Amino acid sequence: MDFGEALAALRAGDRLTRDGWNGRGMFIVLQAGYPDGIAINANTAQATGIEQGTVCKFRPYLMMRTVDGDFVPWVASQTDLLATDWSTT
Repeated sequence: MDFGEALAALRAGDRLTRDGWNGRGMFIVLQAGYPDGIAINANTAQATGIEQGTVCKFRPYLMMRTVDGDFVPWVASQTDLLATDWSTT
């Protein structure tokens, strides 16, 4: 599928990957965020200078599971946007 179809699949709750990615087990998902807010933890408080426990709203974002099994926010590259090798996992 192309990126437009991939984005629709993400919005439907699917996990997606690309044949062109080198690492096994890598995928992206749509993280719904916290539109009603969530109390920030110590790491976020330290990074932002906002007091720990303050309720903050987080917008939705794309998140990737890396080849190491960690999760990171993800932004599509030009290659990802134009690829037609997207598939569900």
